[in-house]
Amino acid sequence: MAHSRARPNPADGKAPVRRAAAVVAVLFVVIGVLGFVPGVTNPVDDLRLAGHHSGAALFDTFQVSVLHNLVHLGFGVAGLVLSRTVTRARTYLVGGGAVYLVLWLYGVVMDADSGANFLPLNGADNWLHLGLGLGMIGLGLVTARRPG
Repeated sequence: MAHSRARPNPADGKAPVRRAAAVVAVLFVVIGVLGFVPGVTNPVDDLRLAGHHSGAALFDTFQVSVLHNLVHLGFGVAGLVLSRTVTRARTYLVGGGAVYLVLWLYGVVMDADSGANFLPLNGADNWLHLGLGLGMIGLGLVTARRPG
């Protein structure tokens, strides 16, 4: 039983797909910001605007650049805006998941040391993009189901 002075839960009455989209969006914003934080991204002095020459790695694992971090921030902000309606939240999750699957495929077939690696991407990024793509599509489909 809730305490009478408890703050109302902002998620009460919100469709599950909207909540899922908002949570994913917030995570992208947080990751985008962390990509600029020394100690979380190392060595932050090696962070480049774009391209495979960026030597900075988020959590010492995922190669990032300024462009890569800005893409995460933009994707997160877009998700927060789109999470306001059920239809747009589902579109964000399923469509965004599809984008991440394309990005995964691009990372797998592209030479990591070439100029085509403009974000930049490494093997860890590729696995993450595969998981994000499948996870976002799954969330979009499962949470948008109407009870039977």
